[in-house]
Amino acid sequence: MKVEFFTISTSVSVSVSISISISISISIPSLIPVAQAAAAATMAKLLIFALLALSTLSRDLALFISIDCGSSTTYSAEGWIGDEAYIQNGESKRVPSRNSLSPVMNTLRVFYTGNKNCYSLIALKGEKLLVRASFYYGNYDQKSSPPTFSLQFDGNPWAIVVTSNDQVIYYEVIYTVKGGTSTSVCVAQTQPNQFPFISALEMSSLGPNMYSALDSNYALFLTRRVAFGANETISDTYDRNWVPGVAVNGLTAVTSDAPVIDGATADDYPPEAVLQNAIKTSSTSESIKLATNLPAVEVEIYVNAYFSEITTLDSTQKRLLQIYLDDKPVSDPIVPPYQEVVEVTIFNLTASSSNNLSLVAASGSMLPPLINAMEVFSISDQLTDGTDRNDEEQLASLQVQYSVLGQWSGDPCLPFPFTWDWLNCSTDATPRVTALYLSSFELYGSFPDLSSMDALEIIDLHNNSLEGDIPDYLGTMPNLKQLNLADNDFTGTLPKSISNNKNLKLTVSGNKNLCVSGNSCEASGTNTQTGTSFDGPEVTSSSGINRKKKNNKLPAILGSTIPTFFLFWAGVGVYVITRQRRRAAAVTSLSAGQNGGANKPNGNGGNSVNVQVVGKISQAVMHEFINNNNDTGEQTRMEIPDQMTDQQMYEGEHTSGRNV
Repeated sequence: MKVEFFTISTSVSVSVSISISISISISIPSLIPVAQAAAAATMAKLLIFALLALSTLSRDLALFISIDCGSSTTYSAEGWIGDEAYIQNGESKRVPSRNSLSPVMNTLRVFYTGNKNCYSLIALKGEKLLVRASFYYGNYDQKSSPPTFSLQFDGNPWAIVVTSNDQVIYYEVIYTVKGGTSTSVCVAQTQPNQFPFISALEMSSLGPNMYSALDSNYALFLTRRVAFGANETISDTYDRNWVPGVAVNGLTAVTSDAPVIDGATADDYPPEAVLQNAIKTSSTSESIKLATNLPAVEVEIYVNAYFSEITTLDSTQKRLLQIYLDDKPVSDPIVPPYQEVVEVTIFNLTASSSNNLSLVAASGSMLPPLINAMEVFSISDQLTDGTDRNDEEQLASLQVQYSVLGQWSGDPCLPFPFTWDWLNCSTDATPRVTALYLSSFELYGSFPDLSSMDALEIIDLHNNSLEGDIPDYLGTMPNLKQLNLADNDFTGTLPKSISNNKNLKLTVSGNKNLCVSGNSCEASGTNTQTGTSFDGPEVTSSSGINRKKKNNKLPAILGSTIPTFFLFWAGVGVYVITRQRRRAAAVTSLSAGQNGGANKPNGNGGNSVNVQVVGKISQAVMHEFINNNNDTGEQTRMEIPDQMTDQQMYEGEHTSGRNV
């Protein structure tokens, strides 16, 4: 056990704002036909309009999103939306009617394939988020076998989810977005025949100064958030659910007589409703034991405790209290103020379920200890910076160029070993992509630009419909050892940088119009190296595509696809941001209170979609559109992958003895 210091907050100034700067520059080559150039210009204007509209609507608002996973229904009154626009993978399932809990918990999305499956939610770098994922098995598969699986966020391990037959389990994390324009929540299979699923995903933005005692390189995993003396779960404007803490075994629930309690005098803005009630002992000789729901192993913890005096004290009355961990004080004496709140934050402290956190009357106190509310978190390991930024940006461009790849999201390489199915990555702190296994993915068009991915050792693109010249830079990639381009439609002459590279295992058979000798194309299809085999992992698409070589290109009209995409999201943003924030209890299971109630979300979250600049994807779309039209003079199919919009085990509030 280690104790370093704590803080007491009595005043705060908060300014929550969102600033989005949009700069889009589009150059339309003169070789593009007039009609296509006009389409590109129109698309750019629509994109700019949509982003400006959304940034204006979202400015100075707290941002929320509540996703009912596996559902296509929008509950406008309660603020829940279906997940079909946010993820391409998985299958929607329903729990049997006999196990029904609520509309939100009655549906789920289960994932039978894929190394991991992720929801991606748009969020700005530096934004502080609260994210909650909920899981209700409900025997949806009639096997009475609730699965266990991995839960992750932004390439970081979050929790091992242990689901229950008949209870909702939820996990909550608070963290600061470290990079990019999105944040991701992923589930991954860890045991044979135990398939991961998710029932609900919620995200809300917090004030930038909230939970500020924690370094932004770390995350907080919730283990308990409780409103002592309350009779029901309280949900606040930041989507925090405060479960009731019942007074038992000699403890007394009391109610404040203050007409107003100013929660803004605490850094983390507890809602007034949780300050109106408290619990206390009957005498100064008794202590309040505070249950923490910490794991059995010792972890670093972060505790917020909130105190507000319940009545005006006269000159002969005095209430002083201290927080103890086992037999050691971890705070200075605390004097609860009337009509205000004092927040005590304890951190840089390690503890486990075997340690006792308690509240005692300090020396000189004439009144017994009391407490209104408390939050307990464990602290994560240092958060990753993610996969190498250049590699990640190049993979985003690949996903735009080849729409079949759009179903993969989240961090490409992290957490290890949960990489995207068609990648290998290094195990560096900032991993690099070392292999691309994209055989039989029905890719077509020109060779993708992989020049910035200089850690690649293996490129396998065989059995696709790629065409045109093979780029010269492949022969000079410093780490490339295997290159398989067999069974495509490449033409021209194999670059000498490739044919002369004696360290490269090359396979180009099956490209009937490719000249490999430099003298005559009659030798096309022969291999300049010995051996034509190419070893790599077998990859199965989550969408169940039968990967046979395509004979035909996939025609479509890009000019209608992309504007429709952005106008759709603009409409969703305008609709959801401007409607009234839901207050109804969409998930009714939380009202069970103390009997496992802390496991159960009540669905009282915000409802404004966190819509901001799409960033790298939209830039890559425009770049690819212009390049393809310049090269071919034709409209080329280019589907934009949907932005997948999006936990630590949170155990029940169990009371034992004087524990609360």
